[in-house]
Amino acid sequence: MSDLGGLGFPPEAFDRAFLAFSGGWQMRAELARVLAAAPNLLLLDEPSNYLDLPAIEWLQRFLRGFEGTLLIISHDRYLLRTLTNITVEVDAGLVTRYPGDLDFYLREREARHALLVAAKANQDRKREHLERFVERFKAKAAFAAQAQSRMKALEKMEEIRLPRRSRAAACLRIAPAPHSGAEIVRLENVDFSYDGQKFILKDVNLNVGRGEKIAIVGYNGMGKTTLLRILAGTRQPTGGKRVLGHKVIPGYQSQEYAETIDPDQSVLASAKQAAPFLTERELRSQLGGFGFGEEDVNKPGGVLSGGERIRLAFLRLFLSVPNFLLLDEPTTHLDIEGCQTLERLLQKYDGTVCIVSHDVVFVRAVATSIIELSPAGIRRFPGGYDYYREKIAAEAAGSSAANRTDRTDRTDPSDRSDSSATPTLNSKELRRARADMRVKYQTRIKELRHRVQTMEQRIAKMEAEQTQLSTELSSGAPDLDYAGKSSRLKSIQAELGRHSADWEEAAGELEQLQKEMSEAQATVGS
Repeated sequence: MSDLGGLGFPPEAFDRAFLAFSGGWQMRAELARVLAAAPNLLLLDEPSNYLDLPAIEWLQRFLRGFEGTLLIISHDRYLLRTLTNITVEVDAGLVTRYPGDLDFYLREREARHALLVAAKANQDRKREHLERFVERFKAKAAFAAQAQSRMKALEKMEEIRLPRRSRAAACLRIAPAPHSGAEIVRLENVDFSYDGQKFILKDVNLNVGRGEKIAIVGYNGMGKTTLLRILAGTRQPTGGKRVLGHKVIPGYQSQEYAETIDPDQSVLASAKQAAPFLTERELRSQLGGFGFGEEDVNKPGGVLSGGERIRLAFLRLFLSVPNFLLLDEPTTHLDIEGCQTLERLLQKYDGTVCIVSHDVVFVRAVATSIIELSPAGIRRFPGGYDYYREKIAAEAAGSSAANRTDRTDRTDPSDRSDSSATPTLNSKELRRARADMRVKYQTRIKELRHRVQTMEQRIAKMEAEQTQLSTELSSGAPDLDYAGKSSRLKSIQAELGRHSADWEEAAGELEQLQKEMSEAQATVGS
């Protein structure tokens, strides 16, 4: 049941039939079923696709504690960066293993790509030289043997293939934002309900200012997409009003591309719809800049891949030149390079941005303000995602402390000591109390300090060995004992996890004891 709760299922939904849920919630239920089985080998294919931010963070915490072997296919950098220690790249029919996490893979991939580019350039020059020799001398008897030898060398030459680079990353662009008024949009007492009885949004008052970059977060079903559509003007509130600012041009990209891209309309016609004032030649030029070749422009929208759809969606935004971007799950069909490119574009964008996304890294990189939707209502946090998480954690800690205090206040008054009856210690008794207290705390504190320092030295030594092994394994040396080095690296990574957990426990106990001793000294001293 805890798995269901962590993935966002309310207790009242636990007994509902599986088929009563939407496709996204059925996927969550399947994920909960797999996790509850406690397997030794866990294989997950894009597990975060149907999860909201709170559920992804719960899943990350769950998988961090998973003791079996985890194999995960994902574009979610938050999960990959925090869960994996081996990365396998599949590209253009080639499978390459990298003995490290996502950041190690990204660094090594760039280094390998640079080496491959240089090697291919050298091979191309050599191939061209051989072909030129063969073409020049193959008909001359005096050089026939040499020409034949070079032809065989050409046949044996194994072509160096470069890995594909992300088309989306290379083709995404956002047009500079036209000037607008200081107020972008304002919601006044906005309600929304489909049936007039159950309200998804109730009495929402919200103001968006020019230049803000806002992320809307919360569990699925809280109304994030509905709020985004109301802000965009594609859905009207059932109560209250939306006021659009001076010269504001919204640019809305739906999570469901079918809403904005006609499946029967060609790529060229879809672009023409966004910019009817451009000539066909100008539109074809713009399409080429977004990665659509001559053979692509007449494709109907219904046959486009996910990557092609998002490129077409961004082309339409580019052509309409908005100054208020509203993006619903814009990274869903982007690879890692595409996500990084979009982050950089939005960070530099001089207009206003409002996003709904389940990508933790993307939200952290782009948002400077957070709007949270929860059962308690809607709240605004004037800071980025990390600030928002800190505030939520502080509120949760404060709530727990308040509950503990409340339980204490409800105990039998006869069990409480009367502070007014506490005897006053004389100087001799005070010295004895302090001495007893030092004996009680300092021995244990000394033990914990030694333990923490010893573990820190051990962890530092193991991390150094881990770095050395990773460097050796990525060197490509032909005489290297890859099996032995890989086995040792895996062993170190497992040991590091255990030692880090032990260190956290000891350091936490040390901090708590030091705090207790300080408080006790203050009490005795008073």
